Amino acid sequence: MKRLVPALVVALLASGGAYAQSINIGPGGVSVDTRSPRERAVDREIRREERQDRYERAREREWRRANYRGEGCRTVTTERETPRGTVSRTTRVCD
Repeated sequence: MKRLVPALVVALLASGGAYAQSINIGPGGVSVDTRSPRERAVDREIRREERQDRYERAREREWRRANYRGEGCRTVTTERETPRGTVSRTTRVCD
């Protein structure tokens, strides 16, 4: 068994269809991702764009929620003195 795993890895690497970063050896066995490095890079880019789109949609929802002009809402600004100067805080209060 100790000789089988390294031999299997060498055989997969020598086959030419697999790249070193595409071989996963784990408790479930050995798996080979047959995609080329370019295909993997394209998939990574697609996932990155999807994450960014989700992030932008969430930010837009937060912005809309924060800027909602409902009836009974008002803006309250509080100021307080600190050793470093005056700190003002503006909050939206809806009754």
